Amino acid sequence: MSSLKNIIGGLAMAATVALAPMAAHADDQDTIDYRKHVMATLGAQAAALFMTLQQKAPAENFAHHVKTLAVTSQQALKAFEPNVEGGTAKGDAMPKVWSNWDDFAGKMNDMVAKLEALDKAAESGGMAAAGSMVKEAFTCKGCHDEYRYAE
Repeated sequence: MSSLKNIIGGLAMAATVALAPMAAHADDQDTIDYRKHVMATLGAQAAALFMTLQQKAPAENFAHHVKTLAVTSQQALKAFEPNVEGGTAKGDAMPKVWSNWDDFAGKMNDMVAKLEALDKAAESGGMAAAGSMVKEAFTCKGCHDEYRYAE
């Protein structure tokens, strides 16, 4: 049995080593697709979080959604670091994300900080302690209006 584990472990290691160079060479479309997936995760988790506040979804999941949002918000800024402009379709990032990087990154970092504070409150006191902080944490519209082609 242990030799089977060693074989499986060896195969997993070989696959990781073989696939690592592919991950390091993402093309522009991969970068754009990744960024869109991360942002879609933020949107989906925010919608689920608001459902818990409206008592349309299990309240016990509130803190889980907040945790996911806090982690994903950190991934979001990283997803925009490569200066890869998308198209001009609805929902695409505008070029001024990168030409006005300090403002954009500042707004993203502000969102990260607010979601981390919300996460800390949700961990200690759940929805009762953090529910009133939710609206302040979501300032997405201002950034979307300025840095995303209108949907």
